[in-house]
Amino acid sequence: MALGDRAEPSRNTLDALSLLSAATDQVPPGLDPPRYRIAELLSGGPLSLAEVAAYARLPVGVAKVLVAELVDQGHLRARAPVPQADQQDTQLLERVLSGLRAIRGE
Repeated sequence: MALGDRAEPSRNTLDALSLLSAATDQVPPGLDPPRYRIAELLSGGPLSLAEVAAYARLPVGVAKVLVAELVDQGHLRARAPVPQADQQDTQLLERVLSGLRAIRGE
């Protein structure tokens, strides 16, 4: 697998939980096999960097370098993971749902 001369990602904002998505509906032409596989994986919907690495059977560090290049080229989008504090409390949502069911008599 050719990574070129780069051994470090071009951006330090990516981590294993960064959410990645394809920038377009089409896999960009002319990509080498590892980059093509990453773009192809993300054409099915968003995945974390760790998931991309696992599906592509790449070390996370290698996937991070390839993903950073694809983001720089405009083929992928990356965003920070949702902070734990901003995630929904599933127990609270289950209690609300249970209460609503009780009101409806289910």
